Amino acid sequence: MEEDFIEVMKKKLADSKTELVSNLTASSAYFKALVEGLDAKDLVDSASDDIDRKMIESIGVQDMKRLRLIDSALTRIQQGKYGLCVRCGKRISQTRLEAIPYALMCIDCQSSEERRTR
Repeated sequence: MEEDFIEVMKKKLADSKTELVSNLTASSAYFKALVEGLDAKDLVDSASDDIDRKMIESIGVQDMKRLRLIDSALTRIQQGKYGLCVRCGKRISQTRLEAIPYALMCIDCQSSEERRTR
C-alpha cells in the first residue's frame, strides 16, 4: 500500500480518535451533571431523565467501540499490516479504507460475516 495513503489514513484516524475522546469526555460530563441534578421530581421528569441517561450510555458504548477499532487500526499501521483483511489476508480496497479507515476486513469477508451473524 502506498506510504502517502497510509500517512493520510493515519492522520484521519488520529483526528477521529481526538474527536471521539472529546465527545466521550463531554458526554461523561453531561451524564454526571444529569445524575447530580436529579432531585425529587415527578414521575414524568424521572422517566425523561432515565431516557436521556440510556441514550448517553448507548452513544458512549458505540463511541468506545469505534475508539477501540481506531486504536487497532493505528497499531496495524505501526506493524505494517494496515489495509490487510484480518480474515483472508487480502488487501482492503483504498475506497473502503477512505470510507471506514478502521475497517478490519475486505468487503467480501465483511459481507460474509454480516450474513453469518444475522
